[in-house]
Amino acid sequence: MTLLKITKTTDYVCRADTSLRDVLARLNSANPLYCQIVVDADGKVVGTMTDGDIRRGLLCGLTLSSPAADCMFTAFKHGLANDPEGNIKQLYDKRRPVNFLPVLDEASRLTEIIAYDPEVDIGISQAVIMAGGFGTRLGELTRNTPKPLVEVNGKPILEHVLQSLEDAGIDRIDITVHYKADQIRRFVKARTNKAAIALAEESEPLGTAGALALLPETPKDTTLVINGDVITDVDYGALHQFYLRHNYDAVVCVSPYSVDVPFGVVEFDQAGGFRGIQEKPKITRHIAAGVYYLSPEVFALIRRGERIDMPEVLERAHGMGMKIGVFPIHEYWIDLGRPTDIHAFTKDR
Repeated sequence: MTLLKITKTTDYVCRADTSLRDVLARLNSANPLYCQIVVDADGKVVGTMTDGDIRRGLLCGLTLSSPAADCMFTAFKHGLANDPEGNIKQLYDKRRPVNFLPVLDEASRLTEIIAYDPEVDIGISQAVIMAGGFGTRLGELTRNTPKPLVEVNGKPILEHVLQSLEDAGIDRIDITVHYKADQIRRFVKARTNKAAIALAEESEPLGTAGALALLPETPKDTTLVINGDVITDVDYGALHQFYLRHNYDAVVCVSPYSVDVPFGVVEFDQAGGFRGIQEKPKITRHIAAGVYYLSPEVFALIRRGERIDMPEVLERAHGMGMKIGVFPIHEYWIDLGRPTDIHAFTKDR
């Protein structure tokens, strides 16, 4: 794997008081590593920043005006200027892999950055599309057609999902099927596939996660799992880096969902004392977006033939002490589960 050494680090360094808005601009402008090394007023390195750190900060209530110091990653790995061999060993350490390693001198100032060549694909290589549902909420649209093959904007939902994954460089895709599986099988066979695609068929419905135990081969690497009716422009590379950076066993992608309450909401204290009234507030929560990034250890928790939903799998992993992260999607995302959703997607795209 090609190693990159960056000694001209100006584009990769920001101050701790830099706003998240400006950090995002720096990440997206002439920065192939999509990282920032954060320094204090004296030029000492105090943290690192990636897209995932900003998402985590926004999820916790920060705004784009908040400073980098509020959500920078302070437990970062770093190398030493006088230990080049040790630095390379750290970069390639499979127990805690990183995509970039800031190298510091004795005064904790940045001397260079070593990294994997960004042209080398070290991201997500395998995905599973969960496409076995009946699509009952779509009514007549799925009476004779499985939901993944319902056409939106001139092509089946499944084609939108497959193109997105293939464009992201994912070269192995499994599709779990049940309802009218033969139609999906014929569609995949007739398609010009960039990725290697295999189908896993449920003989009976196994919930939203049970079919993961039916894959032709148990994943050896962390695998993207996406619902077959979800279309999104999420940055899969940023998701992968977020997973590595925090040493997670699984990541749940979430999307903001707002509800307008048509009444005045009364606020009160624990003793029942009146505090005030919010008139017709908008309440926003983060919902599961139907996109997951699961380690082989999480896959192993699903028993073959077991009927189980994804929330139960994640709760089982969490109960065993596994580390699960939450990754907010701020890019385009839509679940095409209802006719109104299909209409909205047609307008959006």
